[in-house]
Amino acid sequence: MNILILNNTSDLYGGSRILLIVVQILKEGKHTPILVLSEDGPLVPELEKLGVEIHIIRLGILRHKYMNPKGMLNRLVVSTAAWKSLSQLIEGRNIDIVYSNTIGVLIGAFFAKRKRIRHIWHVHEITLKPIPFVRLIAYLFKKYTDQIIVVSDAVKNHWAKYVDPSKLHRIYNGIATEPFENASGALRKELNVAADRLIIGMIGRVNNWKGQDYFLEIAAEILITHPDTQFVMVGDAYPGNEHLYDQLTTNLLRPELQGKVVNLGYRTGIANILQSLDIFILPSILPDPFPTVILEAMACGKPVVATNHGGATEMIVDGETGILIPHNDATKAVEKITGIIMEEGKRKMMGLQAAERIHKHYSLNAFHHAILDIVSQKTNV
Repeated sequence: MNILILNNTSDLYGGSRILLIVVQILKEGKHTPILVLSEDGPLVPELEKLGVEIHIIRLGILRHKYMNPKGMLNRLVVSTAAWKSLSQLIEGRNIDIVYSNTIGVLIGAFFAKRKRIRHIWHVHEITLKPIPFVRLIAYLFKKYTDQIIVVSDAVKNHWAKYVDPSKLHRIYNGIATEPFENASGALRKELNVAADRLIIGMIGRVNNWKGQDYFLEIAAEILITHPDTQFVMVGDAYPGNEHLYDQLTTNLLRPELQGKVVNLGYRTGIANILQSLDIFILPSILPDPFPTVILEAMACGKPVVATNHGGATEMIVDGETGILIPHNDATKAVEKITGIIMEEGKRKMMGLQAAERIHKHYSLNAFHHAILDIVSQKTNV
């Protein structure tokens, strides 16, 4: 089948990395993916390696910064131009499916409906507000979408409040574990961190819910009793959140953090960074639907600390493969983390059990079959 895939960005964070895997699965299943990205970026050369057709068309992605009259007018103008470009792109082609990746790609639902093409929406988000936007997405799910892939039960339970649950297909993300298992872990040498110093890190784009400020709160608490600990942050600003990145840079100048917390910004080579860590923390202050980076850390055999909501609760067995912490109490979070800071053996055992869990529950093979199964369905759900 010919599958027109619309993606909201060209970064190499969670949703885009999963998209790369989906594209490869579709090719292996003898389908023909045609990629439309809303912007150029590091995702493009990775897709080129897969030998797929790629087009850059501004798709009128709806972000928070456009949630105002001027912004909505801008999105209407851009979406009108995108509609024309997409129509020209598919002219003379037999497109079987329009596949929208993330809920920011609204045009896919309208376009598929008008062109009478089956629409699959791959939903990675738990969106709580603004309420009018949530209701719009729910309406498009009901009226303009045939099948909805959700990445976790947390995502499914959220959207089931608005949509017939039978339309929601929970497919856990799966990743190839070998690149993470075999990574060298060169960050310690790069940062000149002694072998006996603990490295604790987080990876995530800077926005208002990913928890960078909470990570700094946790770091400050840990440094009181474990002053030799090295903290590492990785991730650039999500579009429209550059001011938060600037504030983060300022916060790192606080005396208790200076020199103890390193912000590396945008980085490739995530596997090498994760292999360099002793503990990985994902401190999201709002429910994170199904963070791929947790799977990657688990594949590296690292204990994962994550806030106790969203998809993390399905990924981590608290006290066995990692630790679940409150999302708004750094003191209690550190109380739970201290055990694995103090005991290397416990850390390593958690890491081993995490690696075993990803192979058992989040395998690439299961993801492969689930994606091909939903694409091959011929009738609406």
